[in-house]
Amino acid sequence: MPEAPKEQQKATDYSVAENNKKTLEFIEDVTKKPDDVQKTVLAEILSKNAHVEYLKRHGLNGITDREIFKKVIPVITYEDIQPEINLIANGDKSHILCSQPISEFLTSSGTSGGERKLMPTIDEELERRSLLYGLLMPVMSQFVPGLEKGKGMYFLFIKSECKTPGGLVARPVLTSYYKSSHFKERPYDPYTNYTSPNETILCSDSYQGMYSQMLCGLCQNNEVLRVGAVFASGFIRAIRFLEKHWSLLCNDIRTGTLNSQITDPSVREAVMKILKADPELANFIEQECSRQSWQGIITRLWPNTKYVDVIVTGTMSQYIPTLDYYSNGLPLVCTMYASSECYFGVNLNPLCKPSEVSYTLIPTMAYFEFLPVHKNNDTTNSVPLSKSLSEKEQQELVDLVDVKLGQDYELVVTTYAGLYRYRVGDVLRVAGFKNSAPQFNFICRKNVVLSIDSDKTDEVELQNAVKNAVSHLIPFDAHLIEYTSYADTTTIPGHYVLYWELSVNGSTPVPPSVLEDCCLTIEESLNSVYRQGRVSDKSIGALEIKIVEAGTFDKLMDYAISLGASINQYKTPRCVKFAPIVELLNFRVVSCYFSPKCPKWTPGHKQWINID
Repeated sequence: MPEAPKEQQKATDYSVAENNKKTLEFIEDVTKKPDDVQKTVLAEILSKNAHVEYLKRHGLNGITDREIFKKVIPVITYEDIQPEINLIANGDKSHILCSQPISEFLTSSGTSGGERKLMPTIDEELERRSLLYGLLMPVMSQFVPGLEKGKGMYFLFIKSECKTPGGLVARPVLTSYYKSSHFKERPYDPYTNYTSPNETILCSDSYQGMYSQMLCGLCQNNEVLRVGAVFASGFIRAIRFLEKHWSLLCNDIRTGTLNSQITDPSVREAVMKILKADPELANFIEQECSRQSWQGIITRLWPNTKYVDVIVTGTMSQYIPTLDYYSNGLPLVCTMYASSECYFGVNLNPLCKPSEVSYTLIPTMAYFEFLPVHKNNDTTNSVPLSKSLSEKEQQELVDLVDVKLGQDYELVVTTYAGLYRYRVGDVLRVAGFKNSAPQFNFICRKNVVLSIDSDKTDEVELQNAVKNAVSHLIPFDAHLIEYTSYADTTTIPGHYVLYWELSVNGSTPVPPSVLEDCCLTIEESLNSVYRQGRVSDKSIGALEIKIVEAGTFDKLMDYAISLGASINQYKTPRCVKFAPIVELLNFRVVSCYFSPKCPKWTPGHKQWINID
């Protein structure tokens, strides 16, 4: 993800080494005594917001003491403060949640009651986001020197915004950032030197934005040292766009003229400052794109690329093989951890394997607490987001410095913008420490589960099961492009349905028996509660895989975007429930396969098996 500079500097007085040194010193300072920083942050938040209605209602009465705060302020979900959010959205300008004016709402990729959540924000939050962006490249420069000598090719997009009845803008967090002066009027910084002009990023037409950004990236191919997008899926979408449109792009480069489909005047003007007739470059791109194999296309077209900067944690991990294929195994770098609610932390070891990515939460960003997620047997037990915490459960929350290595926690934040002890919904695992500050693996987003009976399958478990199953496809040179799932309760008993979109490159089609084996492998990989439901309780039917037409998941994304989803924040849902989406998927099914038999299941705990 791109990073913003922290302060105004001119090219003549900018010192990369000095700026990097100061930034790394800041990280050292805040991670040495994170609890002191956290106490200060909480006291500052409570002091600034001493007289807001929400805190007064709960009896805090201007007190900034941490223990009293924990005693009187409840741990909440979005639904708990939705009435306050609605008041603000409808134009109430009193100090309901925050003493500072709510400047806009950031629309979350999460939903409540089928609608996108509205996260309040204030002007000064842009400074905090910019600060976190400003940490990324000084960290990266420790591992990959010389990045200031070239450019970054990032595919970035804005989403259309709307206004609440009270006149506040509601838009995704990245749209807010890209449209802010912090991004548009960013001062000189060699690390924020991108191939894409601002006008191409701020273009409201996604086709024109993608076409013009790809064209500018190709024109400057030898200057590119890093490539990326927000999510891995977005970057792969850009490569597939190139697969479809490289001949048009080559024609533009060959002739020095911009395709007439690009009609936005500001985009045309910006691109024409970069685009020059270059028949030699056009021939080179044409030659590479005409090859039968696109393996390594990134390093072939952008030969100086050092790494791919995309999020590949969580459900994005499924794209790792595709990224490895296109990039010839370049490092896949996850630089930061953020959400609409708050920006959290950075990856201090960016060249690590994707499976080892951990984020150091920066203690100045917000006040962090952690709700332990307990594991019994081979399943995870945590309080559902829809359920209020009991007094005992609230007392289980721990501070940033009190988390335990290897333990899973649900993240709870108190922000400067009016969220108090808010459950973000992310589950994190303590992976290590930077000085005294913990580092976390992102495990999953809560509430993304399949459930028919008492079984509960989260997205991590589902992803691992699918990963095990797709190994059956390898002998047929077939690959899983994308998938989602659905808990079908229209049958009795209900059963899991997985929608798979495949790419079959081999000459032999995948036999039905192999796809049935995929079904069984998934079931064998699921937890014991699921398998007991299949084998003993008979409460769950055989798992089904439905193969869908090529392009189905592009249609699904287009549909989501038409309903207001952000192209930047869109991720294929791992579980679908919305009837029109299920209908869209079912309409494009070409074949169906069921698990041929029940999975293995034995009473008792897994660790008791085969013990004398």
